[in-house]
Amino acid sequence: MEKNSVRIVLVDDHTLFRTGLSGLLAQHEGFEVVADFGSGEDFLAALDELTVDVVFMDISMPGMDGAETTRRALEMRPELKIVTLSMYGDDHYYTRMVVSGASGFLLKDSDIDEVYAAVDSVMAGDSYFSTALLGSLTRNMSVLNALSPNDEDELSDREMEILVEVCRGLSNQEIADKLFISKRTVDKHRANILEKTGCKNTANLVVYAIKNHLVEI
Repeated sequence: MEKNSVRIVLVDDHTLFRTGLSGLLAQHEGFEVVADFGSGEDFLAALDELTVDVVFMDISMPGMDGAETTRRALEMRPELKIVTLSMYGDDHYYTRMVVSGASGFLLKDSDIDEVYAAVDSVMAGDSYFSTALLGSLTRNMSVLNALSPNDEDELSDREMEILVEVCRGLSNQEIADKLFISKRTVDKHRANILEKTGCKNTANLVVYAIKNHLVEI
């Protein structure tokens, strides 16, 4: 293993999938798969002995599911970067996975280059959603709460309103048209939102909105 290799663990109940993904990840000279597990329980039992940076976590497994495994793993090792592996039919798990602390979300049929991109993104401290999955999720989001800030450091009502529309996948021009304001105004609000939240992209904003109970999937 190279000195600066990213150490990866796979947690998925399908042996063939783990084997296939492990082989693909091994083709990247900067990655090393150090272990793989067929259940969340087995992974947690071994976690204290593992040297690992990124965990690819199946969202739906028999016994302990991906959300609960993620929550417990991050209680033990808060520095872990956990990337969720999912199918399109797992929509009801996504909010739980975000709240549990997952950093990335990939569909199981993602291209290997997107898998590599997800590892690079979460290692840089960002959130990551596969392009296809993010598009699907934003179409199915619903607003949870009235949007009202508590102090001057939080988002304004208008900024929160725009945040929700960004998470739904609307462009700045589409948001402007919907809210009857200029695109320039939306551009300014969006810049303020990114600065206040510390987010860099839509994936980060989706995670922020879910964690702060503004939207759910």
